[in-house]
Amino acid sequence: MSAKSAINKELFTPHDEKMLAGVQVKRRTKKKIPFLATGGQGDYTTFICLSVTNKKPSHVSLTKVKQFQGSSTFVKRSQWTIDQLRQVNGIDSNKDCPELDLMFDNGLDQWVASSAGEKCTFIQILHHTCQRYCSARKPEFINCQSKLLGGNSILHSAADSVTSAVQKASQALNERGERLGRAEERTADMMNSAEQFAVTAHKLAMKHKC
Repeated sequence: MSAKSAINKELFTPHDEKMLAGVQVKRRTKKKIPFLATGGQGDYTTFICLSVTNKKPSHVSLTKVKQFQGSSTFVKRSQWTIDQLRQVNGIDSNKDCPELDLMFDNGLDQWVASSAGEKCTFIQILHHTCQRYCSARKPEFINCQSKLLGGNSILHSAADSVTSAVQKASQALNERGERLGRAEERTADMMNSAEQFAVTAHKLAMKHKC
């Protein structure tokens, strides 16, 4: 089981929440240190997790989760509601990079993700979630690649594909309905013609008898 799956199962599922995205991070510092530091009991791995409640109305949160060295469990350290998020800074809008900043009402966190790809996926899902769940004031996304925020994203492409499929299915049903309608009209015309022929034949037969 991956770390993110374990976090979801251990910390969010028991509280009737589901984790939408997670990114492994470390704080940005001038001192270069290994991503997974080893050498002290205080060493830990940090994750920033995005979650939503299953019950309506939905509540979305960002949670800082830590796993201390030598422990198999995860611990929630800090948590913010999505409405407390003011700004997401992708640092460089021209290329993939692992750095990102998250600004909340009460402070700024500067992070480096374990990879640029993981950070980009997190920002993409976070932006989509903010558009869906934030009420009046949505956080500002700056220095982010357009593919993460616009129509080229995975989420938007998937939504567009579903919409297109629904439209095509609807069009096919409408065309089928029109064909069935025309067939029913032709059947009705044939029945009317047969009925008129029968009436005419009956009248002719009665005249011959007379």
